Amino acid sequence: MTSPCVIDDSFPARADGDRPAGGGLASRRGVLAGLAALTVSACASPRLPPPPAPPDDGLAALGFDGVIDLSHFNRVWDFAAARDAGGIRAIIHKASEGADWVDPVYGQRREAARAAGLLWGAYHFGTAQHPGAEQAQAFLAAAQPGPDTLLALDLELNERHPANTMDLYRAEDFVQTVLTATGRLPLVYVRPDWADGLPLPGWRRSLGGAIRPGSILAECDLWLADYRARPTLPLAWQQRGWRLWQYAGDRPNASSALYQRAARTIAGIGRCDRNLFPGKAAALPVYWAGNPMS
Repeated sequence: MTSPCVIDDSFPARADGDRPAGGGLASRRGVLAGLAALTVSACASPRLPPPPAPPDDGLAALGFDGVIDLSHFNRVWDFAAARDAGGIRAIIHKASEGADWVDPVYGQRREAARAAGLLWGAYHFGTAQHPGAEQAQAFLAAAQPGPDTLLALDLELNERHPANTMDLYRAEDFVQTVLTATGRLPLVYVRPDWADGLPLPGWRRSLGGAIRPGSILAECDLWLADYRARPTLPLAWQQRGWRLWQYAGDRPNASSALYQRAARTIAGIGRCDRNLFPGKAAALPVYWAGNPMS
């Protein structure tokens, strides 16, 4: 019998986009091997080894490099290997898109990640084809969040179908609905220029307005997407800073900044998005449980 921490969900990766009408954290890379075989007893061990030493690239001084985000695009073999050999402590997985699509491997991977002792989070890729409240309801139904599930809204350009990009109004409606239903605000994943209402280079579309300090979006913790060596904070988060920083994507890109050029791979998973947490590894579960950072 296969260890509950070892899975082989070899979904064929499409060239771009998770579905005909959308995208996600793993579908916008144009803008921005061996397996570690572990036993069931190791998989179920409540004591986690210390994370391996991070590469000497300056990231260690900024926080803990132990959070990754995934969708069915990413191959996953062994979450325990990601934990032990890769130093990963938390997964944020795509749960839904729009109001009518659910990531087909979300549930399976949630159980495997939890069996490996990893923190779990769920994100929703916002679109324009449904009201924000309807999308939030679909997200919560797909994610089935518990009190220890981190929630996030992926707010970005829909590259495959730009006209189906979530706008500011729908994003605010989404967040308000999640807050009403759960009592918690989701993180907002966004690029600094997109959050400030600017169109991305080479694209005419924008969020439809800047996120202002008075917006409910600005009350959410920031999951910053910026592949430059020195990330820029959106205006609405100038005083608060970021809580997660996606510093590199899952595809190497020679034209990108320092961290993106060095494709980051994880044992048991391969290439995936890498995120920094602005604190020590021991503080990550505390934050994940809903305790605000000072």
